[in-house]
Amino acid sequence: MDGKAVLKQLSPYQQGKQTSEIMEQYGLESIVKLSSNENPFGFSPRVKETLQSLDHLEIYPDGYTAALRTKIANKLRISEKELAFGGGSDELIQIICRAFLSTETSTVMAKPTFTQYKHHSLIEGSHIKEVDVIEGEHDLERMLDAIDKQTKIVWICSPDNPSGTYIKEEDFASFMEKCPKDVLVILDEAYIEFVNEDIKFESLSYIDKYDNLLLLRTFSKAYGLAGIRVGYAIGNENIIRQIDIVRGPFNTTAISQQLATVAIDDDLFIKETVKKNSDNRSAFESFLDTLGWKYYPSETNFLLVQTPVNGMEVFEYLLEHGFIVRPGELLGYENTIRITIGEKTDMDKLQNVLQSFNEKLSK
Repeated sequence: MDGKAVLKQLSPYQQGKQTSEIMEQYGLESIVKLSSNENPFGFSPRVKETLQSLDHLEIYPDGYTAALRTKIANKLRISEKELAFGGGSDELIQIICRAFLSTETSTVMAKPTFTQYKHHSLIEGSHIKEVDVIEGEHDLERMLDAIDKQTKIVWICSPDNPSGTYIKEEDFASFMEKCPKDVLVILDEAYIEFVNEDIKFESLSYIDKYDNLLLLRTFSKAYGLAGIRVGYAIGNENIIRQIDIVRGPFNTTAISQQLATVAIDDDLFIKETVKKNSDNRSAFESFLDTLGWKYYPSETNFLLVQTPVNGMEVFEYLLEHGFIVRPGELLGYENTIRITIGEKTDMDKLQNVLQSFNEKLSK
């Protein structure tokens, strides 16, 4: 039996090989995974303590996500009715597409950007309007020009994945002022905790001003809870209500809700994570400068690095030497690799491997 015709044009998400497979294939004793932008520093110790006391798993989770909802609302000083929850921001993207897109709509996004915007928009039959990035940055003016009478959603990823670039406040403010009020603007801020405080702007302040703005955030990155799948959306009550109609009644688990409620209180863990990431990223950038390899300016826990040869070639070399990264050819950027910023010892080892690769090229 066949599903929607568009499914023949799409593929299921293909995760990379498991580390055990790669170690066996290449005869490695250890491997460092730097491909999925996970937090190498783990997660809050408070979460680990809470795991010891989990109970009552025979009972359905709270479909309203009340405890976590209250905690986030108080922390961000917003209304509880301005929040919706999902199994990571990935599920929220799927829910949003189902709620607002159809064969009679169009949707605007950067190219390249996070792949799931296009994936789920296509499944709903919406017409995709992609606008090429400029040196890894969203071309917001051309994205505005791409909006037509059928446009229901514009997707903005900031910091962007895979480039890591962050949109300036004046550019975002100008975009929101010019964007038609009947077009939903999704500002995906999965990496917002990593943004330098000197340039970070308070996107929450735009929620009250623009009813057509929805923010997406997650516990998967800085909080180190990718394995429990919790994300949340912040926006106008009317938009949130429509999202809640579409989402499943128990789409976040009791365990994930409880752990996220504990994690969001540990500001010290986030501060330490951001500091370590910034230090390790700066050191790695300095190393790349000595190699003469360019990279996109990142406000995340990863770097998109321009390589002197095809990114797949560098990917394979690193794999053979115990490092998993993401080849840019799979992300829409030729001759690049995306590298998650890891622990200092691992990044030092990575530098040695890249140094050897670079010397090999010059022979």
